[in-house]
Amino acid sequence: MDEVRCIAPTGDHCGEAATWDEERGTIYWVDINRFVLHAHRLESGATRSHLFDEPVVALSLTDRPGVLLVCLASQLVLFDTASRRQTPLGVSLPGWPEVRFNDGRTDPRGAFWVGSMGNNVGPQGQNLDPVDGKGRLFRYRAGGDLQEMEAGIGIANTLCWAPDRRTFYFGDTLRNQIRAYPYDAATGDIGPGRIFFEGFERGLPDGSAIDAEGCLWNCRFGGGCIVRVTPDGTIDRIVEMPVATVTTCAFGGRKGSTLFVTTASLMRNEGDRLAGSLFAIETDTRGLPENRFKTEGSAR
Repeated sequence: MDEVRCIAPTGDHCGEAATWDEERGTIYWVDINRFVLHAHRLESGATRSHLFDEPVVALSLTDRPGVLLVCLASQLVLFDTASRRQTPLGVSLPGWPEVRFNDGRTDPRGAFWVGSMGNNVGPQGQNLDPVDGKGRLFRYRAGGDLQEMEAGIGIANTLCWAPDRRTFYFGDTLRNQIRAYPYDAATGDIGPGRIFFEGFERGLPDGSAIDAEGCLWNCRFGGGCIVRVTPDGTIDRIVEMPVATVTTCAFGGRKGSTLFVTTASLMRNEGDRLAGSLFAIETDTRGLPENRFKTEGSAR
């Protein structure tokens, strides 16, 4: 493991949704509370930002080059990174603004999975207290409806698939719990979940990434670290971070072994001068390629 490097001191209130685009050599991420999407080119070191009209919470690459699926607090849109044109997908979250979308990722079949939670972001980006139990887990296939997969969730976080495409991981931050579900690669359906990792005392589970060995790298909100968990639920290592509030991560870089990590300046500890920055860590393993949302035909 190499040292933790700050590569973009953007001062995000709540950085999230790290997503690596290998074709463009770009790491994307968002700041939920400032309604911002960031794009950092690794070769030039330049960062560009785009402002939306509501919180932007999750991202996915798509089968269209240069087009992202952007999950806003209340809806899904396609976003052309060159023209910055937004195209609504006609998918709205029931119950907004009492609830909002949260973490989301695309599965191996090209469907977008996204969780929700009691809304904790006000109209001007201010913090609100979330209400437990209002979150749900959804699946969206292009051309179809938003399908509810699970309910009664506190804060939906961590959506990852194992390298063999047989296991789906999903977490509930308020319960300090990550569950594992059998995943059917032929249909994209899941079976009943089981406890995979819970009760770790350093912070609460936020976003995660999977490496090629099937290990889950979980960011700990308020815990100042990332914990690598093996497929049998054992802690393999703990990566110390220079800030307390660590939010999500994604593998990428030239060799696929760089772990990009987002953080938050909200609820920061005194002295966390780099809180809200984007960090990079060179690891001794490789990540999996990002799944791409299928913009047509995936409703079948």
